Parts: sequence; C-alpha cells; structure tokens
Amino acid sequence: MSTPIEVWGGVECTINRVGERFYDQLARCGHYDRLDADLDALAALGIRTLRYPVLWERVAPDGLERADWSIADAVLDGLKQRNIEPIVGLVHHGSGPASTHLLDDGFASGLAAFARAVAERYPWVRLYTPVNEPLTTARFAALYGHWYPHRADDEAFVAALINECKATALAMSAIRTVQPDAALVQTEDAGSTRSTAALAAQAEFENARRWVSIDLLTGRVTREHALWGYLASVSQPRDLDWFADHPTPPAILGLNYYVTSDRYLDERLHRYPAMTHGGNARVRYADIEAARVDGIGIRGHAAVLEEAWQRYRIPLAVTEAHLGCTREEQMRWLLAAWDGASLAHRRGADVRAITAWALLGSWDWDSLVTDPAGHYESGAFDVRAGAPRPTALASVVRDLAVGRRPDHPVLHAPGWWEAARPSSPFAAAPNLGSVAPILVIGATGTLGRAFIRECEQRRIQYVAVSRQQLDITDADAVRAYVARVRPWAIVNAAGHVRVDEAEQEIRACRKVNAVAPAILAAVCRKAGIRLITFSSDLVFDGGVTRPYVESDSVSPLNVYGRTKAEAERRVLALAPDALVVRTSAFFGPHDRHNFVTIALDAITGGGVFRAANDITVSPTYVPDLVTTALDLLIDGASGMWHLANDGAVTWSDFAQRAASLAHLDPTRIVGCASDALGLTAPRPRYSVLASAHGRLMCPLDDSLARYFHDRARLGTAA
Repeated sequence: MSTPIEVWGGVECTINRVGERFYDQLARCGHYDRLDADLDALAALGIRTLRYPVLWERVAPDGLERADWSIADAVLDGLKQRNIEPIVGLVHHGSGPASTHLLDDGFASGLAAFARAVAERYPWVRLYTPVNEPLTTARFAALYGHWYPHRADDEAFVAALINECKATALAMSAIRTVQPDAALVQTEDAGSTRSTAALAAQAEFENARRWVSIDLLTGRVTREHALWGYLASVSQPRDLDWFADHPTPPAILGLNYYVTSDRYLDERLHRYPAMTHGGNARVRYADIEAARVDGIGIRGHAAVLEEAWQRYRIPLAVTEAHLGCTREEQMRWLLAAWDGASLAHRRGADVRAITAWALLGSWDWDSLVTDPAGHYESGAFDVRAGAPRPTALASVVRDLAVGRRPDHPVLHAPGWWEAARPSSPFAAAPNLGSVAPILVIGATGTLGRAFIRECEQRRIQYVAVSRQQLDITDADAVRAYVARVRPWAIVNAAGHVRVDEAEQEIRACRKVNAVAPAILAAVCRKAGIRLITFSSDLVFDGGVTRPYVESDSVSPLNVYGRTKAEAERRVLALAPDALVVRTSAFFGPHDRHNFVTIALDAITGGGVFRAANDITVSPTYVPDLVTTALDLLIDGASGMWHLANDGAVTWSDFAQRAASLAHLDPTRIVGCASDALGLTAPRPRYSVLASAHGRLMCPLDDSLARYFHDRARLGTAA
C-alpha cells in the first residue's frame, strides 16, 4: 500500500488542576518509574515521531531556578537514541504552576520564559506544541468551570483563550531565539456542531467559535471576523489586534478528532437524557454526541481534514486518534483515521500523519479528569500490571507505521459510530460471510449465551454450537467441525457446572471439564487457532488469607476443582498460547439461576434466604467477564489470568448488599455456617481472586449497581 501518511505516536500526558490538586496522567500510569521500558515499547511500534511532554507544571512547579529536568533529560535523550523525533508539549490542558493560571497577566510571559529554557537545554528539538488545545482548555477551565480557575462566563473564557494563544506566540518567539528552525505543531479539537432548524444560529456560532484559536494565531481575527462582535464585547479590541500584528501560523495544524467531537443540538429535551440538557440565555436544548443521533452521525476524518485544508491551506495531521471502548472498536477507529487521512490526501489536502494517541492509556477521562476514581482506558499498551503489555491495537499501529493495512478478522465490520451516518457505506449491515468467525462452544449455557450477546453487540462474526450439536469429547468430531468452520479463535464456554453433583458424576465431570478442553487445545495448536477456556477459584483450598494470584499453587478440595486443575495443566501443556481464565461466583442480568437473582427472588415475597457467612469469594459480573475476556482474546493474551470483580465478600454479605440495593429488607438474608446448607462438595473457606496482570475488572459495588440497571432495562427487575 503506497501512501505518504506517517503514523506518529503520543502519550496522554495531561497535567490539569482541579482546585488545589494537580492530576498528572503519566504519574498515574507509572511512566516515570519505568522510562526505559516504556521507550523501548514505544519504539517497537515503528513510530518515528512522538508527542511527548516537557510540562511547565512538572519541570518547574517552583520556578525555573528550582527546575527538575531529570525526567525530560532521560526521555529526550532516549528518544534521540531510538531515532524518534519528539513534538515537545509545554502545557497540556493545564494552567501552569500554582503561581499562575489562565487568567493571570503573567501566564504568557511565564510560559515564554519556560519555553526558552527548554530550547536552551534541548537545542536540537525542532517541533513544539506550547499549549495543547487552547480552545478546549479555555472552555473546560473558564466557560464550564471544570478545571482551574473554575470560571463559567464568556469574559473569562475569551480572556483565557487570548492568554493561551498569546503564550503560544511568545513561547515560539522565545524558542526561535535559540532554534530558528523550530516549528509550531498547533493542536485543537476538530469537532463541529449541527442542530435542528430552531437552533441553527447557536450551531453557526459554535462552528465559528471552534476555529478561534487557530484564527488568532494566523492573524485572521480582524473586524471582519464572524465573531469579532462577540469577542470584542467581552475583551479589549487591542488584545485581539495584537495577534494580527504578531501572527504565529502553525507549520502543522494538528486536529484532535474523537467520536464525541461532533455534536448535535436539539430543543426537544424529552428525547434525550437529563444529563445532556443545557442551553443558552434564550433557549434550553440537549447537546448530544452526533454519533448517537440516527440520520446525523459523525462527519468522519476525511471531511474534517478537508474542511481545515480549505480554510487554512496549512499542512495537517490528525494529532490524536483514540477511542475509549472495546478492543476491536479501538482498532476500527484508528484504521478509520488512517483511511480518512489517506482519502483526504488523495483529494488534495496536505495531510502528513495520523497520531496513535494515549499509547500508554489514560485515566479518569470519563469525569474529564475531575474525579480520581481510577477509570482506566488502555491504548496500544495496558500498564495496569506495572509494565506495558501490548494490546491488539499495538499490532495495528505497527502495521500502519510501515504502510501495511492490518487484516484482523474483527476489522472487517464497521465501527459502532458508522450506523448513524446516512451516507456511510456501512449504514447497512456488511456481508461478513467470508470473514473468519469466533467459534463459541457451549451456546446454551450462561457463559456461552453471554459471549453470543457480546459478539453480536460488538459486530464480531461468530458461530455458536451447543454440546448437543458438537461432542467436544470426540476429537475426530472436533477436528472435522473446526476444519469446516475455520474460526480464528475458539471460546470454550462449555462445562460441567454442578459442583455438588460432580461428587457422584466423577467420570462425566472429568470428561467435559478436563478431557474436552485438552482436545480443543490440541486441535487449536495444530490449526493455529486462538483458544480461551475457563477455570475456577475452586482449584484452591482456601489455605491463605490474601487474594490468590495466577502463580499460586492449586490444591482443590472437590471433584469439580480437580477437573478444572487438570484442564489447566493439560491445556497449557498442549497449547502454550491458549488463554485460561480463572473466575468465580457468576451473577448476571440475563438468567434467573444465579446466586443474586435466586436470593432476591426468595425474599421478595417476604421469605428468608440462608447464605454462608464463612465462605469468602470474589463475585464476577458475567457481562464484565465476557467483555474483558474477549478483549484479551483479541489481544492474543495467553497463559493463566484471573478475572473477577474487585471485591471480597462472604455469600451472606453479598446477598445483603444486593438486597439493600434492591430496596428489600437485608435482614431477610440469614447468614449461617456453610456446613448447615447441606452442600455435598467441600468448598474453600477463602477463594478470592486477584491478578498479577493488574485490576482489569471494576469494583463489585459498581457491577452490582449495573446488575440492577441492566435488569430494569431488560424488564426483568427482581
């Protein structure tokens, strides 16, 4: 594939201020403690340009005379050694050190002084972004009040924006006294606004406002500008005129385009959730992601780039391409950026690159980094285990970096955002008949049905088969079926799940739980097919008082646990690339046979429910398990993984929590010794699961809340 489009990389590096607290993304992900490992991982992607921060707040929080350059020295030297050119950012959604802020008269001159110090220390650096997304930062900090200085008025917004743009111009001037060839790579969000006819004027205003930062830097804000009246009404005309006298056009205009960037305004509030409701001084309206509005949809990367090219005739790059979603959607979004940039280039726009953003992941952007709740979105790497683990997105970056189109089977379906676009070639369901599927075995069980739902929702081609349709204990039958279906992966969701009955059905349990997975492993290894199979917390004996991790020795107490332990050994011996997932204590919204639903059903009519108060487990919400497991399967993860929601409870505590959330009387849950429940199979008294791979599953309380939300949505509330 011949194309001039380069693939750059970037790490989510925001340091923003909320009140008196600064949030540092790279500190959150542990980057500062593993610089060499991270740089090696980034270099292995094949990228030759990297957006990287030397942020004012981090380097010189107490002034230049006390600046700490150690991390910047190590990283920039490391990038030079690895033949990667940095695009150095100086402020990224921040407002400078605590001594200044976006409305401070000293902000612009202070950043210029810091910029000169950076250039003097690293005179070989050529590319700079002094202020990332000045318009977006001014909106969030001074128009919406999310970030410091927490203002929410037009006067503060315009003042902050002017200050940021002036700081950019002064910073580049200061840098060029040291490095005359230094180039400005100016980034900005590339979203647009559409609306109903009644809100056309508001949409027109927002579409003009979104370009103001670039218009200021290029000297376009004169008295003929569409927003001169608005800007001059809340600022001094001399502040606007300054930019016409000091134009600082970017060498490259960087467009940060997200699936949420395009918006739609609608005065019909009843159609949309209350959280989308807002308005101006005259009318109330909903502000919705255009991607979620049927018949509207996003414009797409090509349209965004072509519009910017027609307006400015400045070389362009997509400087952030990232999607916080399931793995295949992340892959599809990056490929969409590549395709859109390539199309815009073929049509005449000078597009230089796309940037795989948030390569090390990002934290708490679901709250606009205002609440450190620990919500993590992985990127090309997942760092929750303390080291960068490549995800399937990394392989897409590597392919595109050498001009090769990736060809994973999950990429043959459109992204979820395509459905709403009326002109999209993907508006109708694509024909995926020739695409290699996932083979789901155990189609009628709880886990198998959950995988089917997940594949359908994520538009992943699958073939599902029940144990009645395919005897997975018959090696010849398995080989023949796999040869016919030709899957790229197999999900073994089948098993003998009745723990107590297994004590009397030893042979039948072993045949399904141990022999069949070994057969599947052997077939998969020979055919080059990925395999995921499931094990249990019951492989442990409960002899510890801290959560079990993958490397802990197994010592099952019952027949079921012994068959699962045997399966683990045989599968990983036969197919070392197989993925074996230990999990425990299922509950979910789609069946009435799980512990939570049974307990709530029992007490809904005024009865009581007895549950063990001497067995501690880590319950697992089935939708979370399947989402995470499917991501890992797409990633090509292998070996042993523990997947359970983060939390440890006794069975009785678990039922009481559920009862309280259901607004039922938790005292009707009666805790008792497990021996009093008439259980045939012995259980470990403690079988909580944790993972050396990091916390991939959300907290138990969060999953319980979603259990009730999902049941209500499905119309099956307990």
